[in-house]
Amino acid sequence: MKTGLLLDPLYADHDPGPGHPESPRRYAAVTQALTEARLVEKLQPIPTRAAETAELELCHSRDYIELARDEVAAGRDTLSTGDTDINGRSYEVAVRAVGGVLNAVDAVMSGKLKHAFCAVRPPGHHARPAQGMGFCLFNNIGIGARHAQRKHGAGKVLIVDWDVHHGNGTQDIFYEDGSVYFFSTHQSPWYPFTGHAEERGEGQGRGATLNVPLRSGSGMKEIGAAFEDRLLPEIDKFKPDLIMISAGFDSRIDDPLGQFTLTDGDFVKLTQTLMSAAERHCEERLISVLEGGYNLKGLASAVKAHVETLAAP
Repeated sequence: MKTGLLLDPLYADHDPGPGHPESPRRYAAVTQALTEARLVEKLQPIPTRAAETAELELCHSRDYIELARDEVAAGRDTLSTGDTDINGRSYEVAVRAVGGVLNAVDAVMSGKLKHAFCAVRPPGHHARPAQGMGFCLFNNIGIGARHAQRKHGAGKVLIVDWDVHHGNGTQDIFYEDGSVYFFSTHQSPWYPFTGHAEERGEGQGRGATLNVPLRSGSGMKEIGAAFEDRLLPEIDKFKPDLIMISAGFDSRIDDPLGQFTLTDGDFVKLTQTLMSAAERHCEERLISVLEGGYNLKGLASAVKAHVETLAAP
């Protein structure tokens, strides 16, 4: 089997509190959908582990890592750095989410797997080098990209973020680094109010960031065009060694935290587009990491469609 699946019941132990949209029920909805579709039994399980501090430091400052650890241990309800609610297990869960993604990177970069889907919580793409925000503690996908480079020699990594919210943390981490290309479609104006079209990177990273901000109500017409007309030519020029997806399903229709209108079928098409690019440029290597998605029924349905596409023969 060329597709791996990262699950860990511990991911449900991060609980931001009653009524919070980033609820443990998200993990339950995803695992139930994948189990009922028989994908859990079909796909190759990816083991989990806790990331080491040195691995977290691939994208985050030591001071921030210690602050997050200490504030969780102190029983705070919210990180002092931003709008990330926490409980007593949040640090342990977040570190294990990162470690699971790193194991997925190891499996794909070593050739044991071609594709992987990581059903992690908490999400990560808003986490900046010294700031947790937007429900995120650590930047799961950013650390995964750096790990692919440092441990496996991946020269170039492409990160595609189709979450309805701009992945400001991921952009900030790689904004001056031309070895990681960051592409994002996102609603604008919308939280976190970053990701303007003129943000293209700086220094050695100039031209390696591409934002496509779109208005409320946008769907496959606009997002599909951004992929076909803007992203694909850049992929063919960049020639990545690994493609990673910040797979936020709050860009799906009827999500309470977004106003995009993508359908499950649209996610299938976007997934196929990136799988084809991975086949052309990086021996099919593609890793998808869960970000947002807050309509439980919609999240479950979209993840099922996405993972079925990754696992298609």
